[in-house]
Amino acid sequence: MDPERILFIDGEALVIDKPAGLPVDPPRDGSISLENHLESLRFGFQRWPTPVHRLDRDTSGCLLLARNPKAGARFQQAFENGTVEKRYLAVLDGVVTGEGTIDLPLAKVSSAESGWRMVGDPAGKPSRTHWRALAEQDGRTLVEFRPETGRTHQIRVHAASGLNVPVVGDPIYGRARRVAPNQAGGQGMLLHAAELVVPRPGKEPIKAAAPLPERFGAWPGLAG
Repeated sequence: MDPERILFIDGEALVIDKPAGLPVDPPRDGSISLENHLESLRFGFQRWPTPVHRLDRDTSGCLLLARNPKAGARFQQAFENGTVEKRYLAVLDGVVTGEGTIDLPLAKVSSAESGWRMVGDPAGKPSRTHWRALAEQDGRTLVEFRPETGRTHQIRVHAASGLNVPVVGDPIYGRARRVAPNQAGGQGMLLHAAELVVPRPGKEPIKAAAPLPERFGAWPGLAG
């Protein structure tokens, strides 16, 4: 993996800028995943680092890996306790203004025809996301999301169902069919894990920030 994608490293943690299109877990078709890069991320340790959380295949940005099992258990607990600060940036396929909080429980549904997806369901798992519109151009909006919880597809569903405006390029909840991020002329899904802060009792917190990918284009008033 490109050394420039290493955002943070110490004796127990590693944060990488995961590229869009790279799945964290090995796909059933045997194509390349994060696992194929773990050997290059040992940096002198005997063990491969292990991902503490997940980002969707088409989501880029900050991904935390633990460099030993004890650290991994502590980091996992921090995620479960909701003490990890996460900041995402997304381009939405429409215009939204202002800011607010989406409180929409999520549940998984599936069918033989269309596979599985997450939907808003009062009986689902509690899911909360704070959002703020940052800029608008060409009928699209750059939005900051700060999720309190970490449900599967949370930001994507909250954008599509909570704000009624999906993430650009979302292959499940969006308006356009899937386009691979590296395909000529294709943007892929415009969702990016921009910042991650993980508290560590007795130590400095893990802090990482991933620059906005070129595929997002330029936005007025946004540096980097």
